[in-house]
Amino acid sequence: MSTVTDHAAQDRWEKENASAPPRKEPPTTVSSVPIEALYTPHDLPDLDPDTDLGYPGQYPFTRGVHASMYRSRLWTMRQFAGFGSASQTNERFKFLLGKGQTGLSTAFDLPTLMGLDSDDPRSLGEVGRLGVAVDSLDDMTVLFDGIDLKDVSVSMTINAPAIVVMAYFLANAKRQGVDWKLLRGTIQNDILKEFHAQNEIVFPPEPSVRLVCDVIEFCAKEVPQWNTVSISGYHIREAGSSAVQELAFTLADGFHYADQCIERGMAIDDFAPRLSFFFNAHNDIFEEIAKYRAARVLWAEAMRDKYGAKKESSWKLRTHAQTAGCSLQDKQPEVNLIRVAYQALAAVLGGCQSLHTNSMDETLALPSEHAVTLALRTQQVLAHETGVTNTVDPLGGSYFVETLTRQMMDEARRYFEQIEQKGGMIEALEAGFFRREIADAAFQYQREIDAKRKLIVGVNAFVEKDEKPLELLQVDHAVEAEQIGRLKKVKATRDLEAVKRTLNEIKRIAATKANLMPMLLEAAEARCTVGEIMNALADVFGRYDGATKW
Repeated sequence: MSTVTDHAAQDRWEKENASAPPRKEPPTTVSSVPIEALYTPHDLPDLDPDTDLGYPGQYPFTRGVHASMYRSRLWTMRQFAGFGSASQTNERFKFLLGKGQTGLSTAFDLPTLMGLDSDDPRSLGEVGRLGVAVDSLDDMTVLFDGIDLKDVSVSMTINAPAIVVMAYFLANAKRQGVDWKLLRGTIQNDILKEFHAQNEIVFPPEPSVRLVCDVIEFCAKEVPQWNTVSISGYHIREAGSSAVQELAFTLADGFHYADQCIERGMAIDDFAPRLSFFFNAHNDIFEEIAKYRAARVLWAEAMRDKYGAKKESSWKLRTHAQTAGCSLQDKQPEVNLIRVAYQALAAVLGGCQSLHTNSMDETLALPSEHAVTLALRTQQVLAHETGVTNTVDPLGGSYFVETLTRQMMDEARRYFEQIEQKGGMIEALEAGFFRREIADAAFQYQREIDAKRKLIVGVNAFVEKDEKPLELLQVDHAVEAEQIGRLKKVKATRDLEAVKRTLNEIKRIAATKANLMPMLLEAAEARCTVGEIMNALADVFGRYDGATKW
């Protein structure tokens, strides 16, 4: 009787739905995945809640990596900070901590990201502009002056020179008298996504990955609570990828790092628990939630079944999320507050472990104190006023969400197969596979916007003729001269013979398979600069010229 009634109800709904006025354009996700009008148990005929969903904190972690999730501990609230000099950024850090932020995220300026010193001619006009300038251990000391590193989780977003900056951070912790085993935080250290999307590259792919693995290997023994790489899909999505490309390419990068660490003799359970992830939180709430769920399942399956990890901590995909910078608009910038709030909701419903909410003015300039406070308040309202933390995985079992999750997993697996067919990560990278796929997705998305099949408030819909400009943060041009002056003083007051000896030793070790971290710690103490160390490594590794085989 129940079956007959169900069929009758479905038939009635289908007739009523068919008679309703159709939408001008068939609904799709942000990534152009078609969306059905209704999802029912018929879309998940073989779903087994016990094996496919399980319970939070248990394999396959579809519903989250912790049993109680936010009921017992909120996600870490971070705001990206970094501009001008180390002292200016130190002031912003303390400002944010005073507003209730629970972790620090460090943005470096473009010269530092590219492994250049502030006095390099190529750095002209960029010192301290888009992040903080860090040339030596002296700058790192000022950056965290008065901040107890054993009590605050620190994230550092840097890739090509990540191993150098990590050496500075550890040397500074030693200066503070902090036991490295107490340090908590993350260094991005994900060079592969730079080749896919962001282009802050210094060395060719293979030696670049070698440096990533050196950090993983060293910290697994010496800094056990540190996340040694933040495998980042964020920038892949910012470059225009679809959600499933972000998912698949990010996990593929993680698998490659795992393969390389195992090849050098490491056991998977010795380093996998400290691999972390970094995903984008874009506009489509349900697509984003499905992406996080799919990521956890795919990683857990691979770690347990392919790599043979025995520890549950190795199976757990822990992720930071950041709201989508590429979605922010310079038109009606206050509307960005609304976008960010919904994106943050998606990240939390998706089960992230830490979250950065973009400021409304970030598409125009570095965030002002007012804007960054509102961005932090967005997280605090979400955590304390909306009820999303009251129960674990409130959308678990949703026919729509679980169907999207399955579809995304299937599409990601197809990408894994394509990468293997092309010979693996490095071969696919050098053939231009990732860049082509991302470019095609970006073109498709822009075409949808241009045709107004996707509406962006203030851009191609609901446009305002007269807008009042926001008050923006301005970085003083004097910062560059002051930073160069401090660097000149460092170079004039250090032991030049120790610098020369250390740099030569870096070259010698780089030509072997030995881990470079111990020598880089000595280089930090000798006050060698970022540019000097990167130049020494380039003498051995060469520099990447951007050439591919396509």
